Amino acid sequence: MPVPDAPTRGALRADLDVVFRREYPRVVAVAARVLGSRDQAEDVAQEVFLAFNRSSVPAGEAGGWLSVAAAHTALNLIRSGRRRASHEETAAAAVPVAEPDVAEVVVTLEERGRVRAALARLPRKQAVALVLRHSGLSYAEVAAALDLSPGSVGTTVRRAEYALREELTRHASSH
Repeated sequence: MPVPDAPTRGALRADLDVVFRREYPRVVAVAARVLGSRDQAEDVAQEVFLAFNRSSVPAGEAGGWLSVAAAHTALNLIRSGRRRASHEETAAAAVPVAEPDVAEVVVTLEERGRVRAALARLPRKQAVALVLRHSGLSYAEVAAALDLSPGSVGTTVRRAEYALREELTRHASSH
């Protein structure tokens, strides 16, 4: 039985254009925060809006749904390791050899990679809450997107930050 109000296969939702124009920058920003790559973030946004088109999520609730979907999809991309290694190789190759701060650039890239890998190892709800909050969403927006009480968002984010620090420390000491 089809989902009520869901578009038929191949059809576009009537509200897709409006929602896309309104939410695309935020969806890309959330995914880019996780991935560190605008190109990959735009790929994630495409997947997320395709899923939204197939969903029955009301346009008024699209912002939170799309932000969570972007965070989940980006985390899945990291967890799967798809394209990650080639992206890092491309980024490292793009650094000019004669630049005096090459070591600093390499260390920064490695550190970002470690943080992203640690983020992918966190419990999903914590990772998504952390990404959404650090992507500029308010406590109320994070609460609505994750179906949390606004009062618990701060606790969830603080626990996620602590877990991320622990994960980074544990991973650093194991190498």
